[in-house]
Amino acid sequence: MPLSLTVLGTASPHPRPGRPCSGYLLRGGGAEVWVDAGTGTFAELQRHTDPARLTAIWISHLHADHSADLLAAAYAYAFGGLTPAAPVPVYAPQDCARRLANFLGRPDPGFLSEVFDFRPLYDGHAVRHWNLRLAARAVAHGTEAYGLRAECQGSVLAYSGDSGPCDALPELAARADVFLCEADLDEHREGEQVHLTPEDAGRAARDAGARELLITHVGPGLTRETAAARAGAVFGGATSVAREGEARGL
Repeated sequence: MPLSLTVLGTASPHPRPGRPCSGYLLRGGGAEVWVDAGTGTFAELQRHTDPARLTAIWISHLHADHSADLLAAAYAYAFGGLTPAAPVPVYAPQDCARRLANFLGRPDPGFLSEVFDFRPLYDGHAVRHWNLRLAARAVAHGTEAYGLRAECQGSVLAYSGDSGPCDALPELAARADVFLCEADLDEHREGEQVHLTPEDAGRAARDAGARELLITHVGPGLTRETAAARAGAVFGGATSVAREGEARGL
C-alpha cells in the first residue's frame, strides 16, 4: 500500500468528547508523519504508532487547533520515556519553535533541539523521506498557512490545511487520489475568506480533478453529514467524511 491515512482528529475550533482537533497519521514509503498536532491528537496518535518512531511532524499553521499538542509531544519525548533516537524533524511555519518555547516560559527555543529539529516551511517547500515526498503550498488563512501534497509510488494525498478559497487549492490537489479538505463554514461572513464552505471545498476538488473528496474540520454551524452532502453536490464525485480512528489506503 503506497500511502495510508489514519484520522486522529477533525474538530473545529475546539476538541469535543471523542473528537480531537485536527490531526492525521500519514504512512508511506517507509515513513510515518504526524500531520497537524491539534488538541487531543497526541493521545490518539499513540493508539496507532509509537510516537518515538515518527519520521517527521508536519504542521500546516500555528493556530492551537492544529499545533497545541506539540507541547504534549515535547513533554513525552523529554520526560515521558518516549525519547526518539534523534530529534524529530518538525516542518512548520517559521515561528513555531519560539512560540512553543514562550509557552514554556523560555525566551530561547534552543532547549527544544534535544527532541525537535525545527525546519521552516515556505511556499514550494518539498522534502523526501525514503519514498514519501511532502510538498507545501501557501494557502489563504489570514496567517502563515500551508496545504500539503503527499506523493508515494504514484499515489497522491492532498490536504488543504485551513484555507479560504484560493488558486493554490486546486493546484495542490490536482488529480489527487484523495483530497482531504476542510469545510468549516456554513456561509462566509462579509469580507472574510479564511475558511471554506462545503460548496467551496466541492468546487476546489472539482477544479482539481481529484478522484475522491474527504471532508474534515467541519465547524459547529454544520453537521459533518450536511457538509459532505453539500460538498458532494458541487464536486460531483465520491465524497465522504473523515472520522476519528478511520484508516484508509490510497
